[in-house]
Amino acid sequence: MNSPKVPHTPPAPPYDRRRFLRIAGGAAAAGALAPNAFSHLQGETPTPEGVDLADILGGERLAGVEFTSDEREQIRRSIGDLLGVYDTLRAARLRNDEGPAEVFDPRLPGFAFRSQAAPARLLPPERPNLPNDDADIAYATIAELSHWIDTGQITSERLTTLYLDRLAKLNQQLECVVTPLRDAALDRARRADAEIAQGNRRGPLHGLPYGIKDLFDTAGVRTTWGAAPFKDRVPDADATVVRKLDKAGAVCIAKLTCGALAYGDIWFGGRTRNPWNTEQGSSGSSAGSASAVAAGCCAFTIGTETYGSIASPSARCGATGFRPTFGRVSRAGAMALCWSLDKAGPICRSAGDCAAVLDAVAGPDPADEATIDLPLAIDMSPRVRGMRIGYLKDEFESDAATGDDATTLEALRDLGCELVPRTLEPGPYGELIFFIISVEAAAAFDELTRFNLDDRMQWQDDNAWPNTFRTTRLAPAVEFMQARRLRRRFMKRAAALFEGVDAVIAPRRHGALHALTNMTGHPAITIRQGFREDGTPTAVTLWGGLFDDAGLLRLGGALERRLDLWNQRPPIG
Repeated sequence: MNSPKVPHTPPAPPYDRRRFLRIAGGAAAAGALAPNAFSHLQGETPTPEGVDLADILGGERLAGVEFTSDEREQIRRSIGDLLGVYDTLRAARLRNDEGPAEVFDPRLPGFAFRSQAAPARLLPPERPNLPNDDADIAYATIAELSHWIDTGQITSERLTTLYLDRLAKLNQQLECVVTPLRDAALDRARRADAEIAQGNRRGPLHGLPYGIKDLFDTAGVRTTWGAAPFKDRVPDADATVVRKLDKAGAVCIAKLTCGALAYGDIWFGGRTRNPWNTEQGSSGSSAGSASAVAAGCCAFTIGTETYGSIASPSARCGATGFRPTFGRVSRAGAMALCWSLDKAGPICRSAGDCAAVLDAVAGPDPADEATIDLPLAIDMSPRVRGMRIGYLKDEFESDAATGDDATTLEALRDLGCELVPRTLEPGPYGELIFFIISVEAAAAFDELTRFNLDDRMQWQDDNAWPNTFRTTRLAPAVEFMQARRLRRRFMKRAAALFEGVDAVIAPRRHGALHALTNMTGHPAITIRQGFREDGTPTAVTLWGGLFDDAGLLRLGGALERRLDLWNQRPPIG
């Protein structure tokens, strides 16, 4: 493409963006922004001066390149065109749910998937009769709760009241609830009871109370994303996951805390706590989901993960977290942090519970172009003998491995699994994924930065989002494209790691594998592995092949039952 020549003399005047910025800033102050998640916000936009040679020199240092004096002068004369493109993009006022044109697909060329569609085969209830103690009911499995409702031993209304009361009591210590939904939940529970009494049983989740991370839209109920700038945000439609759970007959009892803009356990109202030790935060942005379900405050919860936000709080709180394959569950109506990495999945008290919930929420959705229509075919029967499990041999034999790690490998052998040694080639997995997240997230929340609204965020440390968004503003676009290319290389590396095995395991929560598999889209399950001397749980994660969510759930469930730690309760009650 030919470009018009730029005259060498006289020099082009400094590019002045003040007119555009004055218009944008005035629109924001007047509340006249285009209808989107930012339309209720107000703030001032900084007004930069024209670009000079010192700015270009600073840009060179940040980008790690060096130009000659003549090249700098040429850039100074022509950079106004690039800045004009920036202004055009900003004038578009993109919504949070408007992702990039390129939709991430975890499948490499030659990907083969052999499973056929089949009804889910879930675990039967271990206790057929309703316990007398409310705490025993609260910590029951989905299979048991469903059976007791189905056989008339308990009503959804009574179960919902039990969980609502428990949540209200324990929330004083856990800080895991943003918005309780008592009246709406009880009304929904009564309707569920009426439907069941008429023989209209919808499935295993019918009448079961659940909580959902407060970044999933709920029509007419505020969805705050855990951040002060959005604490009064009220959507007018339900997220796809919420609609699917409503169709399954489940009863939403609370919007649960989310680390501000899906980062950490600090939200605008405080810090969510670990039920095993309330002096600790619950970790990860699905903080409220893991804390609430681990404390027996609901039957199940829904969380999200971009880089550890299901696994990390599940490990800390002793919950069972399942991160599905990227594209397995719709994110439509959920806050977008990183379009190419965000995943939604269940956080429960057992793998069997995760299977029941995933079966209800999985599936393609036209509203989320990243969803992929492949059969799920869950089968939670304990048939895992003969499964081949890749394990990072050198790391299990290193000083970093613990006795719990050795016990877990032995348990897999006892189940009849074949352990296959694997080696993960070193790489900058953590650095790469956080760079990708930072760039996409900075774009998703660009207006917070440009209108200085990030000052309203509670967490303002160097590692918090406001500073990350500002810093990422200075990242070269070329480096982001290089990061995407390197991600493709790592997808091929992961494919080789999973070749010929049904799952992969590493000691404790393995940072490199979490980073790598979040980038490649592989599913993961986090379960209890042991307990520390202070009584808090430890966890192990297993990773499965792409879209083999069912096989990973079956393996995770078998290992969980073999270790026999999943049903121990935290001291909170």
